[in-house]
Amino acid sequence: MRGIRLVPEESNINFIGLRVLAYMVSFAIILGSIGLTANQGLNFGIDFTGGTLIEIKTPETPDLTAMRNRLNNLQLGTISIQEFGEKNDLLIRFPEQQAVMNDDVEEGDPNTLAIEKVSAEINNIFEGKTVTYRRVEFVGPQVGEELKQQGLWAIIFSLAGILAYIWMRFEWQFGVAAVVALAHDSIATIGLFALTQMEFNLSTVAAILMIAGYSINDTVVVFDRIRENLRKYKKKPLNELFNFSVNQTLGRTLMTSLTTLLALVALYYFGGEVIRGFVYALIFGIVIGTYSSIFVASPVLMMMNIKRPDMEGPSGE
Repeated sequence: MRGIRLVPEESNINFIGLRVLAYMVSFAIILGSIGLTANQGLNFGIDFTGGTLIEIKTPETPDLTAMRNRLNNLQLGTISIQEFGEKNDLLIRFPEQQAVMNDDVEEGDPNTLAIEKVSAEINNIFEGKTVTYRRVEFVGPQVGEELKQQGLWAIIFSLAGILAYIWMRFEWQFGVAAVVALAHDSIATIGLFALTQMEFNLSTVAAILMIAGYSINDTVVVFDRIRENLRKYKKKPLNELFNFSVNQTLGRTLMTSLTTLLALVALYYFGGEVIRGFVYALIFGIVIGTYSSIFVASPVLMMMNIKRPDMEGPSGE
């Protein structure tokens, strides 16, 4: 009994013929992502901005407006409250508290005192009922700025490492085409977070790096087949050869992406709110990475005037 195929065994889709349309789509995605990031910015999490985060589970569905007003009356700066999954699962954020040199001010760490004040006020709001405190995190602004820089360098160094690896394994043209596709995927993912204003934190940076790893795996498979066919078919026009190579690997590419997406969708719905942003980025990254492996990496490589190896040898088809 033969398995079900996502594409015909001998598919002949003209991917290279669609490259102009693909360039237009990719150009729109990149411009849109850069524009959204510049205008709206990213909703940086506490990892990058610094401050205090408290996650609680309330005994009943709260009145968020009244709760927000009461907490803001504590004069700790702007306090944000958002639902975190269920209506009674809340994330409370407020900025770092600066020490005040005043004899009338309570002694002790100002951030610890702020956490105690917020906790006491929350307990007063739900007087006589139990509020569950799931986590309390504090990150200083200097640490947050360092983490932001380190996250950016992690992405840059990973792209540089991939460029070097592809350059050594294939040729420099393959490396440049691969990095163009990876930059396309990374910028598109950042643009998605700017559009949706989902929290952008260290987990999101990890997701972008995982997307780069997944995408380059797909791209290397396609590039390997292109290199093999360049040696085998020395007289076949490049556009036909590239189409042939992409079609040969299409079934593997789609099957790998589909099975990965099935696992990620299950994680998205059943993994809980803590990892939802991370999984959300991965789902989008798998889709955009599959697209770039087919419609970005190969057409860009073909534009770079790649030379066929051993042109003086025997000819193939």
